[in-house]
Amino acid sequence: MAVMTAITAEEAKSLLDQYAIADFRAMEGIAGGSVNSNFALEAGGRRLFLRIYEEQGRAGAERETAMLERLAAAGVPTPAPLRRADGAFVSTVRGKPAALFPWRDGTMRCQASVTPEDARGVGEALARVHVAAAAERRDAGRFRFADLSVRLDGIEASGNAAFAPLAPALREALREADAARDPGLPHGLVHGDLFRDNVLWDAGGSIAALLDFESACDGTYAYDLMVTVLSWCVGDDIEDGLARAMTAGYDRVRPLGERERQGLWAEARFGALRFTITRITDYAMRTGAEGPRVVKDWRRFMMRFEKLGALGSVGFRARVGA
Repeated sequence: MAVMTAITAEEAKSLLDQYAIADFRAMEGIAGGSVNSNFALEAGGRRLFLRIYEEQGRAGAERETAMLERLAAAGVPTPAPLRRADGAFVSTVRGKPAALFPWRDGTMRCQASVTPEDARGVGEALARVHVAAAAERRDAGRFRFADLSVRLDGIEASGNAAFAPLAPALREALREADAARDPGLPHGLVHGDLFRDNVLWDAGGSIAALLDFESACDGTYAYDLMVTVLSWCVGDDIEDGLARAMTAGYDRVRPLGERERQGLWAEARFGALRFTITRITDYAMRTGAEGPRVVKDWRRFMMRFEKLGALGSVGFRARVGA
């Protein structure tokens, strides 16, 4: 459940007053995601989306909401946050930063339903984010080599019989993957997490919204594209038709340079390890009385890493049409 901070109807009404929105009718927690508390509100004759930031402080929430307004103004299909009556984007709920957004209707794709046309559209949309956000301020992010190494330290020190023994091999794989990356690749603001559950589709098959820029940070564009390929274009293996369509869609909006094409395999390997490690620490090892908050299997990304190793750089470039 992505409701870690529960709020009352009176607290919701008090929040809406700060936006000059009356006629509160209903509130429902949204069981999705894993980082923030999310709610659907009915008020002012419309549906709204409320996010309570569980990990970011106020300064981070203010940067993110301001960025989202600029991206939406630049044509990126993401909902711009609503302004409060005093002009600010960020409120406080139970001592935590919160933001209100217009609701976007849409559906999510399951892996089996993703078509080459979908993959091409997602690639184009990701490239538009990169182009529109070129001048945005970028923080370093939370999933660099050093950050992932600290997580591996925690896994190894945990004594967890299932995961502590995996840490040494994962550490060596991460070291090799990071060393193979080209530090000179073009970089800027990246989404970092454009998985299938962060894209909404309208009834006509077009993208209605890109969601959840929580992980947006400075990174290489090639890395962001490869994370998206690994998220959308893999069933039991990397699917050529989907991967090539996504790369072509991206290339149509923001053409990849030859140096970037040469670096795709290394960026993909690092991305696969990033999600392997964080799924172990954030899901498999984080359990409560009722088990993990969200089930995301780390083994699915370890499988991707192994497939990438078997393909090699040349084989992978052929697979993604680069």
